[in-house]
Amino acid sequence: MSWENFNLDEFACRHCGKNLISHNLVDRLQSLRTELAFPFVITSGYRCLEHPNEINKSKPGTHAMGLAVDILSYGEQAYKIVTTAPKHGFTGIGVNQKGQGRFIHLDIADDTHGKTRPTIWSY
Repeated sequence: MSWENFNLDEFACRHCGKNLISHNLVDRLQSLRTELAFPFVITSGYRCLEHPNEINKSKPGTHAMGLAVDILSYGEQAYKIVTTAPKHGFTGIGVNQKGQGRFIHLDIADDTHGKTRPTIWSY
């Protein structure tokens, strides 16, 4: 598979290099990227269970399921991502807009450990 604006390597685990990212997720991400017409910098995609952000969780998160991505974003572009993502089938939206590591989390999980979807949260 190929996508106009993404390479699968962008979604590999930063800890071990393994890559089990959902192609459905990347399809939706490409659709969102095409509509918004500005670059997306992927800061996190798939995470193995030994990844520092996953290792202490009681259950695997959406990144470890290959169903989530974090995009470096702030300001107007972050707003556009958050408001447009549901139209492209994203069911989880996490917003971190403070400090140096600002990002938007997007995922396509149907249900995460019994939590209702769609949902939005802040970090």
